[in-house]
Parts: sequence; structure tokens; C-alpha cells
Amino acid sequence: MKAHSDSSRSADSPLRARRVRSPRRRTPLSRIGVAIDSDLLDRFDRLIRERGYTNRSEAFRDLIRDQLVEQSWESPEGQVVGTVTLVYDHHVRLLNEKLVDLQHDHYHHILATLHVHLDPDHCLEVLVLRGKTEEVRRIADALIATKGVKHGRLTVTTTGAGL
Repeated sequence: MKAHSDSSRSADSPLRARRVRSPRRRTPLSRIGVAIDSDLLDRFDRLIRERGYTNRSEAFRDLIRDQLVEQSWESPEGQVVGTVTLVYDHHVRLLNEKLVDLQHDHYHHILATLHVHLDPDHCLEVLVLRGKTEEVRRIADALIATKGVKHGRLTVTTTGAGL
């Protein structure tokens, strides 16, 4: 990455950027220059157009935020929000009771649930969890590993704090 120099940045900063004040923003924007292969940039431009971005800046900001969120998941003490999606056959003996018991055991981490009847035999359940990364993963693993669950997935994101 190539960046513009600015005396407002500290001398020990690995990247230098020109700061620009935006009247609507609480924090100043920094402008940077990025050297990138032309073919890669063309592919990136097509991708962001397909996803509805109106400019590269917001796409770059989202990529950076995504990496910061992923990094926060690596810390077992980091606060996260997650969804656990389960698909199961509700005819499996005692499965509903086991899932409800697990949810009650962790009521302080489970913020909400959604239950959908997919067909006469199968249900989809989505649970919203909040807590430390390791706690959310442990609860999700227990739900997904419950006998009778055909498929389960944990999706983790940020609480938004610090972004």
C-alpha cells in the first residue's frame, strides 16, 4: 500500500494517510493510495458493482471491518453475537425436549429463537446468542451435536462495538 504523508500522523505509524474532515462523520476520514494489479482491480470493480456498492471506498471499508470482526472471534474472551441454525426431524424421540432444555440451561446467552415448520417432518430453528466467543461456540456445538439434528451451523458476527 502506498499512502500520502501527513504531519498529523505519528512518525512511528507504519502507514501514513492524509486526513480529511467530513461534516457528517464523527471521526475524520483518511485517504490512502493502494497499488493493485489492473486485472484484479477490474474483477474487484465487477464484484462490488454486482453487490450494489456505489464506490470502492465503502467496499474497502467493509473488507477491513470483516477482517476485524474475524479477528475478534479468535479471542475466546471477545464479545460476539451469533446465530445457530438447526434443521431437524421433530419426530426424533425426545429431541424437542433436549433442545428446549439446552436453551433453558443457557437462557442468559440466548436472546431469541425462531421456529419454522418446513414440512410435516422437519423443522428449522434459528437461535440468536450473545456472549463471549468461547461460550457462544460451546452452546452452538452442544445444540448442533444433539442427536437428531440433521444440520446445524453457527454464524458469528460482531456486537458492533468498536467498529
